Amino acid sequence: MRLLKTIQQSIAGVTAKVMTSIALFVFLFLPLNTHAAGLLIADGGFGGVLEIREHDVKVTINNGIAVTDVTQVFLNTENRQVEALYTFPVPRGASVANFSMWINGKEMIGEVVEKNRAREIYDSYKQKRQDPGLLEQVDYKTFEMRIFPINAGAEQKVQISYYQELDMDHDRGAYVYPLATVTRSGIDANTTGRFAIHADVKSAIPITDIESPSHGDAFAVARHSENYWVASLETSGGSLASDVVLNYGISRPVSGMDLITSRQPGEDGYFCMTITAGKELAEADGGMDYVFVLDVSGSMANDGKLVVSKNALEAFVAEIGEKDRFEVMSFNVSPNILFGELKSASGVHQKAARIFMAGQKARGGTELAPAMTAAYKYGNPDRPLNVVILSDGMTEQKERRILLQMIQSRPENVRVFCIGIGNEVNRPLLEQMAEDSGGLAAFISGGDDFKRAARGFRRKLMRPVATDLRIDVDGVRVYDVEPSVLPGLFHGSPIRIYGRYSGGGEGRIRLSGNIQGVAMSRSASLMFPENDSTNPEIERMWAWKRVDQLLKQADRTGSRDRVLDEIIRLGEEYSIVTEYTSFLVLENDAEYQRWRIERRNARRMSGEREARAKRQIELDLIKKKAAADIGPRDPAKDFRLAEQALPSNSRNMTPSGSPLLREPDPGQSRDLNFGSGPVGPLFAVAAFWLRRRRMKKQTSLIWMQ
Repeated sequence: MRLLKTIQQSIAGVTAKVMTSIALFVFLFLPLNTHAAGLLIADGGFGGVLEIREHDVKVTINNGIAVTDVTQVFLNTENRQVEALYTFPVPRGASVANFSMWINGKEMIGEVVEKNRAREIYDSYKQKRQDPGLLEQVDYKTFEMRIFPINAGAEQKVQISYYQELDMDHDRGAYVYPLATVTRSGIDANTTGRFAIHADVKSAIPITDIESPSHGDAFAVARHSENYWVASLETSGGSLASDVVLNYGISRPVSGMDLITSRQPGEDGYFCMTITAGKELAEADGGMDYVFVLDVSGSMANDGKLVVSKNALEAFVAEIGEKDRFEVMSFNVSPNILFGELKSASGVHQKAARIFMAGQKARGGTELAPAMTAAYKYGNPDRPLNVVILSDGMTEQKERRILLQMIQSRPENVRVFCIGIGNEVNRPLLEQMAEDSGGLAAFISGGDDFKRAARGFRRKLMRPVATDLRIDVDGVRVYDVEPSVLPGLFHGSPIRIYGRYSGGGEGRIRLSGNIQGVAMSRSASLMFPENDSTNPEIERMWAWKRVDQLLKQADRTGSRDRVLDEIIRLGEEYSIVTEYTSFLVLENDAEYQRWRIERRNARRMSGEREARAKRQIELDLIKKKAAADIGPRDPAKDFRLAEQALPSNSRNMTPSGSPLLREPDPGQSRDLNFGSGPVGPLFAVAAFWLRRRRMKKQTSLIWMQ
């Protein structure tokens, strides 16, 4: 690895015996748009070389929620102690759930404390020359952690875990494990050892396929059941500078809702409800107008983002329909317009757009507001106008409030859609702009399939969006629901709702709203259990969403003072990093006791790992059954199995465990057919019959209109 210069004084002469290893995850500002892979280099003024011996990634995807465990082992090849500089980002939309170091052969799980206090503890060790490790923000989206000491010839093992919602685009989930780290030039991204990534993908909605646009056939994919697939990739040596992208498809014939819960004894519960728009929503008949706004500021030159943006925009323009019209403009400090008016999607106009895009270069600053003003001028009360911004969102902080004000004052019949480009993207700003305008935010990396993304994006707009959505629950008390105001429901983009509940039993859920100005209402009954230890991860997800909403509300008002205490409380209680809390790893339990730091995260990680172990047992059983089915089949045995698969009167006869790992639980999944589309009542009945045939030893679904 190339050596990097540093301003820190050399401490190579201090022996490991007087060192207390400590790692501090100082969270100065964690935007939702960062990504995580991790590189370790020797630094500290004295140089040195560290090799990546192992880089192991374990991914578990449950109904669109991914849990990623990144374990890395590094080797100090020098004959002296070195300080390790660990550079990593965190995935966009993710909540860092754990940071661990192996000290003296034992894993030490980190704890989250208030940021200023964490810094005080760090300084106290530094003054004693018991040199700590420090993780700080390098820029808007990248972080560096320093670990000292790593002895000559010694290995250092670290692990980071994070949870995230996956972006869903027209019934396709996209998981990205970003390996490209661009914090410093000259970083060696090669590994001398093993790199492996293993993904267990599970969904209550049947999975149709899994593919990797980035690595193709290098992934081995196995289908163990219609609800459980596995994908794995393993290499020995080579570059870790290319992102890993894994896409999977699901198929739900009609709209519906799915529920997962978590509840510890003696406490109120947590739930995550997913609402999915099905294919029965009718397509819009009239044409639409599009204004594509391409960011060509200097930040788009990094990491090939402008190339990605051009490819995506070209794919979007190619997907425009015959009745649609479009305009293209670029911007940095001022907008540059192609046509000056809306043009039909003819071959001539599409070719002109391609030539225009090919001539764009990344340079200058970023001022989006003038481009937004120009885009609004294309609005027409008689036709919907979709302003599509392709950008990394790296605008000046002072412009943020101006942009949000412009969203609120947009012309009637105008929606803003934000396409975040690359791994380093200001996700909070782009999401808030889209959300406040009734649009959508999507994110594209260099490994994505641009044509598929463009087709999925246009299909969303062709289906009528359900707006003014409201959820009411009878029979169970729910509270602290996030988001408090539901966004529009687009075809192919589910809405996830997190909340708390008290009491237990069957809850009747009513979903109401409007579709093209017509009121609609659908109801279903789902179970809110009094005890459920199978999905503890959603507790942190709820807390992270709560913090995110508090920050958004504060940014709209311009003051965070009123929410600061609650954000710190949530960060410490649920062990999540925020702008005001930090992750701290100490050498042993005695050091935590010395500083009176509760081992909340250690207890939480114990429960979460226990739940994962139980789920793994079920997965292994599914794999074993799938393996037994390989080879010649016995017709007599198939007949006996078919008889056993007939539905029984039992509500649930499957083994105990997570509903995410079994066939869809009738108590946790309901269809909500909105009607009036290509999927009518007869199709719904047929789909129900086929689904019933697939569900072994479970009761049939119950529609409640």
